Amino acid sequence: MQVKAQVKHIRMSPTKVRLVADVIRGMEVNKALDQLRFIKKAAKMPVSKLVNSAVANAEHNYELDKSNLFIKEIMVNEGKTLYRWMPKAHGRATKIRKRTCHIDIILSEIVESGNKTAKKQEIAAPVKLGAEPKEEKTKDEPVEKSARKPAGTETKGKKAKGDEGSKGFIGKVFQRKSG
Repeated sequence: MQVKAQVKHIRMSPTKVRLVADVIRGMEVNKALDQLRFIKKAAKMPVSKLVNSAVANAEHNYELDKSNLFIKEIMVNEGKTLYRWMPKAHGRATKIRKRTCHIDIILSEIVESGNKTAKKQEIAAPVKLGAEPKEEKTKDEPVEKSARKPAGTETKGKKAKGDEGSKGFIGKVFQRKSG
């Protein structure tokens, strides 16, 4: 059984992350996490998080044992490069390339356990938040019709949308002092 996990757009150079990935390639998961704990590289944090994420996928989705897993493959690929510039002498500017990387990991079992399918998850019916449950009308109660207003109480002029007390956003913008 193989379990996959990936992380994308890590703001580190792929060559620097490959130094850490090469150390743990082919190791058992527990030994790899111990090894990552003592490496003095900044790339150890995203790699260890990815290994823990892959282990969590294996335990939750496939009910596999952590001690029976090893790192079959770990690949560090190049991601997008952010181009920035730095001012230099005589009015020149040079490019700064801020590189990113994608890390893919595949865990496999040391001794096959026989679990081939993912655990089925039951999805609960969605519940609308803020919506009140509808009350059922019974046939015994008479249905009330909306009462009409008397003829003399109608308003002649309609109010504008924002005249009820505040002028809203546009009023704030155009009342500012200019100059």
